Amino acid sequence: MKILIVGGGGREHALAWKLGRDDPQSEIFAAPGNPGMASIAHCVPIGPGRLEELAAFAETERIDLTVVGPEGPLEAGIVNLFQSRGLPIFGPTREAARIETSKRFAKELMTHAGVPTARATYHTEQTEARRLLADFGAPVVVKASGLAAGKGVVVAQSIAEAEDAIDAMLGDRVFGEGGGEILIEEFMEGEELSLFVITDGERAIPLLAAQDHKRLLDGDFGPNTGGMGAYAPTSIATPELVRQVMREIIEPTLGAMRDEGYPFTGLLYAGLMVTPDGPKVVEYNCRFGDPETEALMPLMDSSLLELIASVAGGGSLARSRPPDWKRLAAVTTVVAADGYPEKPRSGDVIRLPEAPDDVHVFHAGTGLSSSGELVTAGGRVLAITAVAGGLLEAAEQSREYAEEVSFKGKQLRGDIGWRELTRGARIT
Repeated sequence: MKILIVGGGGREHALAWKLGRDDPQSEIFAAPGNPGMASIAHCVPIGPGRLEELAAFAETERIDLTVVGPEGPLEAGIVNLFQSRGLPIFGPTREAARIETSKRFAKELMTHAGVPTARATYHTEQTEARRLLADFGAPVVVKASGLAAGKGVVVAQSIAEAEDAIDAMLGDRVFGEGGGEILIEEFMEGEELSLFVITDGERAIPLLAAQDHKRLLDGDFGPNTGGMGAYAPTSIATPELVRQVMREIIEPTLGAMRDEGYPFTGLLYAGLMVTPDGPKVVEYNCRFGDPETEALMPLMDSSLLELIASVAGGGSLARSRPPDWKRLAAVTTVVAADGYPEKPRSGDVIRLPEAPDDVHVFHAGTGLSSSGELVTAGGRVLAITAVAGGLLEAAEQSREYAEEVSFKGKQLRGDIGWRELTRGARIT
């Protein structure tokens, strides 16, 4: 089987690793890939935004399955293009991808479908947005409606901080077109949870729930990022809670998408807040999350490839069963570049120690210098996933290896999984 993975980050590296294990005879291509992926895939110098070139490559190479990692190509319509040429691809169409690419679309869809989520208002003008802050009070959430590389959310602890966020998004356009419209949203108390489901548009199969750590610094302080680490499983995602999420959130959402005429197929990522009133949607993503994917893939004991291939070919999940998971814990620590998330620096030489068998080093933002040295080439540079019999052991192994990684100005959190560890839950 020939597989093309679109993208070149840690998520794509983890997917390539997993799909290669599911079918060791497969031939995997990555566009553009990264130096870490080069040992398991053929890296092709085609960026994820060059849709016509990607389609031409898939046709020429007779690719059996294309898997899209980042959200940008989905927003641009890569699935529409591939489907028009009869090329099997895993992901939603441009229209269905709006569930991530337009937070207003997603919020209105959820409200219409009765999906529990936070109350929100929508704004394109600073003065009006500032005026309506009084209706929410503080803390309050300010979100860019469009894509912002996972950084377009500010949880403001004061009205003044919220006003600064409004001015930055609508006035200074710090997120470009993605922040041309914003949402002001009520703050939800609770604990966040990430749940991925694979869906053919009607049926949905949940994967193992995980928890992401968005803030840059230990203890969940500092600026918002694309994710500084993740762990799985988590004790708050009980079987009863997952069934409730599927019944009250996922199924109504998929039904609403079908009613809109844009059925969602692919990987739907529900970012949830587990509140005292039950789970509510913080946001939806239309693709595998990062860094949760890096934590989940080493725990998945059955085939991801079979599920993806069924959906990509326009087929049904009717005969598919939920995946099996190892009775282990995984912790992913992200090692980020100097200056991340505002102005990450590139070009710093990376030194990687030899990794033990239970530690996986997924490259997220790496490149090669003119002399062939491994260097930083993105904000999040590496995702270090350790797998162990318990969460504490996995957290220690992930942190210890991450601390041994060497490059100038590296940043990492040393407390991934801290909520679970504080609860004293033993996850095995």
